[in-house]
Amino acid sequence: MHLVYPAVLSALLFCTGLYGVLARRNAILVLMSVELMLNAVNLNLVAFDVWLSRAAQETLHSGQALTLFTIAIAAAEIGIGLAIVLAVHRNRGTADIDKLRDTAEGHESDPADDSDGGPPTTGTAAEKAEASA
Repeated sequence: MHLVYPAVLSALLFCTGLYGVLARRNAILVLMSVELMLNAVNLNLVAFDVWLSRAAQETLHSGQALTLFTIAIAAAEIGIGLAIVLAVHRNRGTADIDKLRDTAEGHESDPADDSDGGPPTTGTAAEKAEASA
């Protein structure tokens, strides 16, 4: 088998995982997309290891060793990431990344930024849109 086939498949898997990381709102789906990206890297490592071992007489199989190391790191990452997501879900009641980001940043305006000198406003953008409607 030629090197192009696994390389193209790996690129497609990586792009799919990258799209999942950038487009998804759920933290668990983001973790699954990161796993997809790591599997694309593993496929590339094994494909290039096989290709280089055919070209050279020495077979070190360093790509396969790195793949096993990456699988171990990915398993640990998923375990810790899932534990963090479950703890956040218990405390906040949601796994939506945008809502978690909003609560972490806060929406209180700076008193120096108020041009009218009134009290600082609080609340989310959805509450402000409902109040103005």
